[in-house]
Amino acid sequence: MRTPPPPEGCIDCEVRDGVLLIGINRPAKRNGFTPRMFRELGEAYTRLDDDPALRCGVLHAAGDHFTAGLDLPTIAPLMRSGEKAVPLGVVEPTDLGTPGYRRRTKPMVVAVKGITYTLGIELMLAADIVVAADNCRFSQLEVKRGIMATGGATLRMAERAGLGNALLHLLTGDEFGSAEALRLNFVQKVVPAGQELEESLRVARAIAEQAPLAVVATRLNALKAVEQGPLAAMAEFIETQQRLSSSEDATEGVRSFVEKRAARFTGR
Repeated sequence: MRTPPPPEGCIDCEVRDGVLLIGINRPAKRNGFTPRMFRELGEAYTRLDDDPALRCGVLHAAGDHFTAGLDLPTIAPLMRSGEKAVPLGVVEPTDLGTPGYRRRTKPMVVAVKGITYTLGIELMLAADIVVAADNCRFSQLEVKRGIMATGGATLRMAERAGLGNALLHLLTGDEFGSAEALRLNFVQKVVPAGQELEESLRVARAIAEQAPLAVVATRLNALKAVEQGPLAAMAEFIETQQRLSSSEDATEGVRSFVEKRAARFTGR
């Protein structure tokens, strides 16, 4: 029997087939984020990046909901003082490139379900691939609380869906479902409720089977194209391809092709 989480919640980790499952665990409070949960989430993301045996992450949640967002009574004092709940030096879960924090290099798949408010949307937009249950209820409702979304929603919602679509939801704080999230490119797949974690794991395992160095390079190049433009991304093509093609994995990729078998990549 699983031990109940502490009142302030926690982040659980489990390794399966080279995939790090990162579980948000405070279901009694709809997984509302406390400072402890922020800290442990940053530590989990750092573990993913630092462990060479881990090739992909899956972020998911205990209970019926992904997260209701911030636990404002515990977070508001930090917001007023300008402090961060995530300690300096770790991987920043919202991947904003904030000075003093690391950016994630390895892929992250997110399984969302039920209530997915504010920080929940920002965490999934900061990831790479999102699988949503068909019962999701999304809302970026900071304007209803007198604050602004500062975890990336103002940047990424507009980038994914266009400015008008982003402002429709950012400025009204309305609630919308999985079909609208799919239309806006906030999520990549919608599945029946209860199947979102299984499908996320399937995607993560497929990623984990590929050449790790090539996966990281491909992800970072696509991200650079979005953030800095196509020319900046193209400027890396030759150097990156030279580096990858000199790796042991590239040699194994050719050998497995010739021998008509599945490749056995090592990340070297």
